[in-house]
Amino acid sequence: MTQLLISVTNVAEAQIALEHGADFIDLKDPSKGALGALPLITIHEVVAYVNNQNQYGKRLTSATIGDLPMQPELILEHVVALAKTKVDIIKIGFFEATDYQSCLDVLKTITQNGVKLIAVLFAEYQYPASLINAIKAAGFYGVMLDTAHKNGATFLDYFSENAMQAFAERVNTQGLLFGLAGSLTLQHVAVAKKINPTYMGFRGGVCAQNQRNLSLSSEKIKAIRKLM
Repeated sequence: MTQLLISVTNVAEAQIALEHGADFIDLKDPSKGALGALPLITIHEVVAYVNNQNQYGKRLTSATIGDLPMQPELILEHVVALAKTKVDIIKIGFFEATDYQSCLDVLKTITQNGVKLIAVLFAEYQYPASLINAIKAAGFYGVMLDTAHKNGATFLDYFSENAMQAFAERVNTQGLLFGLAGSLTLQHVAVAKKINPTYMGFRGGVCAQNQRNLSLSSEKIKAIRKLM
């Protein structure tokens, strides 16, 4: 069954997400871009909180390193720092670049030590056909499809349903987790479920007025959880 990821900014929002059925608690700062990073101290606090909420069973945490250019040393520095918070999964945005392999090469040293990384690809960008294979070879845990520009467009604005199915199959064939996000709302759940992602991620779609910088809506989370 497809699982539910809710992006939160603090402990209070993590509590709301857990109470209403989130499987993944994702940490990011929506005011700082598509994958804006929260302060490490905030991430540490939320991770500790989630890990202590035993009444919900095991819930995974994830966090992003921020909207960073694809510079190997810079990416590595932020991943190493984030790993110290004990977050379960680290998300890395694959923003437009001419060379992804250099970053994958340095990150392989991280995955070999058991750190779980997810490559976040963006629906707006064209990637090399070989990238999914290279991500797998670098030891990544999964791939997530998101949107870079938070203007209300979703994967449906860039992919046909057949093309999306083909993309998902490429990821699944490699044995990688597949996440789907990017301005998703309640109305997108039925179509997204057909693609059978490992999880669907929400932020704006579960906030007041569908605005990602506003507060979480418990009613919207419950409605999406019910459909899933």
